[in-house]
Amino acid sequence: MDIRLLEYFVIVADERSVTRAAQRLYAAQSTVSAGLRSLEQELGVSLLERTTRSVGLTPAGEDLLAAARSIIDGWESMREAASESTAGVRGRVSIGTFTAMPLMDLPRVLGQFRRDFPLVDVHLTASPSGSTGLVDDVMQGRLDLAFTTVPPPVGLIAHELAQVPYVALVPHGHELVDAGTVDLAALADLPWVDVLPGYGNRVQIDRALAQRGLSRRIVAEIEAMPSIPEYVAAGLGIAAIPDGMPAPGCVSLPIVDMPEPWILSLVAGASAARRRPVDALRRAIAAAPLRLV
Repeated sequence: MDIRLLEYFVIVADERSVTRAAQRLYAAQSTVSAGLRSLEQELGVSLLERTTRSVGLTPAGEDLLAAARSIIDGWESMREAASESTAGVRGRVSIGTFTAMPLMDLPRVLGQFRRDFPLVDVHLTASPSGSTGLVDDVMQGRLDLAFTTVPPPVGLIAHELAQVPYVALVPHGHELVDAGTVDLAALADLPWVDVLPGYGNRVQIDRALAQRGLSRRIVAEIEAMPSIPEYVAAGLGIAAIPDGMPAPGCVSLPIVDMPEPWILSLVAGASAARRRPVDALRRAIAAAPLRLV
């Protein structure tokens, strides 16, 4: 079997479109379609259901997708091992991050990694759906590594990078400033500024409020967490963010009943973590200095 046909299948399954998969593969759409038909004939099953709008997986396709990813990962590992025997660590690593990474100078880390491992091709992507989207991408094999602030599910290997307690942000002159500390009940009835749904800190705060039977009203949803203090300082609402993040124009107040800290982790799929280029990048990120602790 041609390993390339399995790659066609996996990428079409990821993209749910032959057209987008062909663009990602730098191949003609007709080539990808013909390869898929050849794979289905060789396996003796139909893998994909095609409509005028999208491509979905048949039950057999769902069953075989994980096996196809495993075969591709194994083949990549073999190629990397063969290359490394004479040329050093090489290969490709895909890593996902948030739209903003306040804790780490990620461009500097990746730049140094490129100089240390010039034969490793690193592909970086930012997720508009935050930690939940990034974890799903790792689970589905679309990413090798990803940053996350939600607890990683079973099946992923996680390396904790930092734990930071939450603080409440209020503008100067706010009525809560004199209290010195706050609890979630005092914050719940106020207007909030927060990140988009799916981001780890929003998921965690919503869970902490729900555990106490509380709800909140979010008046502004911001894509990047470092921008939240600007909206709080302008008086749009209050927020809860990891302690130590720059917040000019705001006052930070400890939250006495926030049950868990903000935890930043780097996660990898079990098969991807065994690949030397993935492990090398994971180690480089784990050794990088942090801006907040």
